[in-house]
Amino acid sequence: MGKKSNIVVGLDIGTSKVCVVVGEMTERGVEVIGVGSHLSQGLRKGVVINIEATVSSLKKAVEEASLMAGCEIHTVFTSISGGHIKAFNSHGIVAVKNKEVMVRDLERVIDAAKAVAIPMDREVLHVLPQDYIIDDQDGIRDPLGMSGVRLEAKVHIVTGAVASAQNIIKCCNRTGLNVAEVVLAPLAAAEAVLTDEERELGVLLIDMGGGTTDLAVYHDGTVKHTAAIPIGGNHVTNDIAAGLRTPFNDAERLKQRHGFAKAAMVREDERVEVSCVAGKGVGTIFRQILCEIIEPRLDEIFELVQKEIAKSGYDGALASGIVATGGSMLLGGAVAMAERSFGLPVRLGVPARVGGLVDIINNPVYATAVGLALHGMKRQDRVIFRGRDDKILSKVKHRMSDWLNEFF
Repeated sequence: MGKKSNIVVGLDIGTSKVCVVVGEMTERGVEVIGVGSHLSQGLRKGVVINIEATVSSLKKAVEEASLMAGCEIHTVFTSISGGHIKAFNSHGIVAVKNKEVMVRDLERVIDAAKAVAIPMDREVLHVLPQDYIIDDQDGIRDPLGMSGVRLEAKVHIVTGAVASAQNIIKCCNRTGLNVAEVVLAPLAAAEAVLTDEERELGVLLIDMGGGTTDLAVYHDGTVKHTAAIPIGGNHVTNDIAAGLRTPFNDAERLKQRHGFAKAAMVREDERVEVSCVAGKGVGTIFRQILCEIIEPRLDEIFELVQKEIAKSGYDGALASGIVATGGSMLLGGAVAMAERSFGLPVRLGVPARVGGLVDIINNPVYATAVGLALHGMKRQDRVIFRGRDDKILSKVKHRMSDWLNEFF
């Protein structure tokens, strides 16, 4: 297999599945040329708890994608999620040096906005500009070259646990991969499933995976709120396993084949087979009983999402409704139940904006991985790193040089 310099790879390390999408950059955009997936082992609620098991899962998924694409994979854009993710909005103000906004002024105002106290065990993952204000004139998207004396910036800052991010990078490095960037999972999924119009009008993205339910609120084209709820589809499966006293894998198959979000929507006389624990044969139960186990857990997840919408302050501004993605949203009746719970139109989000193997990736399971590849296409000029940034001294020297030039 030969190298291809124009490929970009998205690696979604999820709690229940590892997905790899290999995209080739063409004049038309990203063409998907390889896909790989494998059951994820070694993660719990989006966080690595066993490095060796995670590395094994990564290797198998990467090998599958590499064989399909016919190229070697060396660098990836990977996702991060989990209950450790915390995000907040911030605000920065600086004086414009030459009464015209230059690149240096934009860097300074972003630095001012992110100059907030963050605990030592946390690091900033993203600083996402929302809005610029020049001399009380707000709503400015790109202030570069504009005249003014005072520049303000509103930003959305996403932070995560240093250890969690480093463990993800360490797992990739042990698989022989460089990590170009670690991207918050719902932001990556949004790249693949949301339209520009939805972002402008106001939309909520819900990405329900196995271990976490991630969400992002967009309005006026920018991110207003993000959150990660440490409950997902695996919790539904655990409830089924406990309630019916059946092994986890059998409970997962039962959920996928016969599960439905609303018990009232299935026939009262319908029965399904259930494997018993310790190999005590196979029994049957009414399908409604299965759904009665699923329904309250989904209700709980949607209720927690509703609280996050209220916390964002945009609960009345989601004109485009909700886009739900992630493997757990494939559960029968989940989209209809979400519509009733939120009182908003809900559509199932599948990856778009790419060509190539669209028949394979036309599934919510691949939303984050495809979004990572699309994100990677935009960020190909970013520096590749292995582990933590070891060029801090040169950055400090550069910053000191800029500071001295400003004053002398």
